[in-house]
Formats: sequence, structure tokens, C-alpha cells
Amino acid sequence: MASFDGIEVEGRVMEALPNTMYRVGLANGHVVLAHVKGKARLEAVQLRPGDNVRLEMTPFDLSVGCIVSNKK
Repeated sequence: MASFDGIEVEGRVMEALPNTMYRVGLANGHVVLAHVKGKARLEAVQLRPGDNVRLEMTPFDLSVGCIVSNKK
């Protein structure tokens, strides 16, 4: 299988949704649906609207992403 690199972008949490999903706004105006990934989930990161986060997105679907870390 071919491997691909994820696209990393920064955004701001706009809305907290059920099941640890978040609506994140990017600097270019796009809105992305995101969930918490891996180590951030294990550390029980609590995100609130207005928090800055770093997202990892796949080049195949730019409407969803994974929150990798919380930028303070």
C-alpha cells in the first residue's frame, strides 16, 4: 500500500459536538469536522470553543480532520 503524509494545519475550536467531535474553523475560512486523536485522547484533553488546536487532515477528504494537539 502507498503511504501518504497528512496535512497539518492550525485552527480554532468553534463548537463542541457530542461524542468528542468538534467543529474547527481554519485561518482560510473553511470549517472542518474533527475528532481527538491518539495521545491527546489518552491524556483526556478538554477542549472549549476558542481554543487553538493543530489538526491533521488527509488529502483525500479535506472536510474532516483529527485534532493532534492543543496549542496554548
